[in-house]
Amino acid sequence: MNILVTGAAGFIGSHLCETLSKDHNVIGLDNFCDFYDIRIKRKNLHDLAKSDNFQIIMADIRNISELEDVFSHNKFDLVIHLAAMAGVRPSILDPGLYTNVNVVGTLNLLEQCRKLNIKKFIFASSSSVYGNNKKVPFAETDPVDHPISPYAATKKAGELICHSYHHLHQISIACLRLFTVYGPRQRPDLAIHKFSRRILAGETIPVFGDGTTRRDYTYIDDIVEGVMKTIAFVDEGLYYEIFNLGESQTISLSTMIETLEKTLAVKAKKEYLPMQSGDVIQTFADISKAKKILGYDPQTNFKVGIENFVEWLRKE
Repeated sequence: MNILVTGAAGFIGSHLCETLSKDHNVIGLDNFCDFYDIRIKRKNLHDLAKSDNFQIIMADIRNISELEDVFSHNKFDLVIHLAAMAGVRPSILDPGLYTNVNVVGTLNLLEQCRKLNIKKFIFASSSSVYGNNKKVPFAETDPVDHPISPYAATKKAGELICHSYHHLHQISIACLRLFTVYGPRQRPDLAIHKFSRRILAGETIPVFGDGTTRRDYTYIDDIVEGVMKTIAFVDEGLYYEIFNLGESQTISLSTMIETLEKTLAVKAKKEYLPMQSGDVIQTFADISKAKKILGYDPQTNFKVGIENFVEWLRKE
């Protein structure tokens, strides 16, 4: 299978491309934006550079002419769309950028699929679409009409655009709502990575709220396995489905910090600050649908996942 992966140089994208390139021809697309250090993205691709089945192309999903060039020179069977401006808090500061990349960029990719008759598409959505959903765990059938950040709104908009292209142009599409992915190569702006580096450096970590907020942390290998099972799903017929990919367990912010302290063998210096706008109280995935239809079954518990992450971080 010939597969396009957008956001290929990122945390999730690079791990996914490593797995895909064992059995498929993979074109990775990334614009190498400076949201965080570009050198990190290039390092993410280090092992992939050795693969005969992988090629990276520098292009921007907002640029139609660049996309047309990529699509016209490659015959794709499947597009896996991971590229996005990520993060709740930065989206509040620059909602226009987030809308342009996450909404218009998604539309541009679907247009290329329409024009070239590409019938399989996987879209990386986010657990943030649930907002402060009072019902837990979060199920795909829950209403998601009240996003509390521009980032969440752009991801919901992406799901809706995907549905319209499925309906109008018979494209088989799966939207994956990912829940707080962590593990080796995690983005440096995310809490586990940022806190670990600050703790090791003896710096203070900011704790927003009283430490009781909870997240459904999901290990990168389980996410990659979920995407691989989704590929088989969209390949079987004409579908539009939404799936939660999470661990289906919640960890409080205080417990996450305690786990880092024990694994790093260093006590954290904490500064308690007010909750920030756009942050949700908890995320908690109901994964029964993904288990039943995809065979998704996450295997990595939080303690082991943190140990793996810290082992990687120390080598870095």
